[in-house]
Amino acid sequence: MKKKTIARHDDKQHLRFLTVGQTARILGMSPSTLRLWESVGLVTPARSSGRFRLYTPELLEVLKRIKYLHDVKRLNVPGIKEAMAQSLPVKASTDGRKVPDFGPKLRRLRKRQGLSLAEAAEHAGVSAGFLSSVELSHAKPSVSTLSRLAGAYGTTVLELYDVPKQPDRIVRPGKRQSIQTQSGVRMELLSTGTKMLETMLMRVPPATGSDGAYTHQGEDWIYMLKGELEIWLDEAECYVLHENESFWFESNRGHRWYNPGKKEVVIIWVNTPPTF
Repeated sequence: MKKKTIARHDDKQHLRFLTVGQTARILGMSPSTLRLWESVGLVTPARSSGRFRLYTPELLEVLKRIKYLHDVKRLNVPGIKEAMAQSLPVKASTDGRKVPDFGPKLRRLRKRQGLSLAEAAEHAGVSAGFLSSVELSHAKPSVSTLSRLAGAYGTTVLELYDVPKQPDRIVRPGKRQSIQTQSGVRMELLSTGTKMLETMLMRVPPATGSDGAYTHQGEDWIYMLKGELEIWLDEAECYVLHENESFWFESNRGHRWYNPGKKEVVIIWVNTPPTF
């Protein structure tokens, strides 16, 4: 396992985020346009402890796609969102479970908590416009956005997916509950009846990740079965995990993950208590 900090380079990896100014120069556009795209919910950059915007290489690729749709295809914001949604790599789940429409449920939960769109969006680190699009089923939230919204609404990501509890002590491969994210990450639940543990087998496609950082209560533990995975903690530490390595961290640290390789990542991910 390799550890990187924001000040370190090694022979294989480079600095994993850019400032808004650096990103704008690479794309040949103004920082104000990037901020505008953020305000309308097209992108959600990470934030440093000082609340500065941080753009990862994977987000840079998304921005290149948005710029192409805007400059070449001449699409407006709703058109760009629709085109981006149609281009997402979503794989079918073996149990037939598809990415659900979270909009109506998220709206009900927000209303139940007595939060305005602006207040809930601030909790989730997204714009009110993007959250409105999610509630209207015009956009799908990432793993990190779902986790932050779940925390604000007093629930968990798995509860948002309506995963039923199964008390069986043995979970056979063909009987696993599974969920699929909008970016194609597949999570196969290895137990759903436990009270203190949350265990899953995760499959992360190449160039895919959590699309932002999130936090929850407890501790996380990971065992790498296949591939290479980057995990960032508090946007200050980056750990590169390889096959047969394990890793743990406190869940209340801002964490995001990304598969930088060309092959699928397969990992066992455990957190306690079950707060994901």
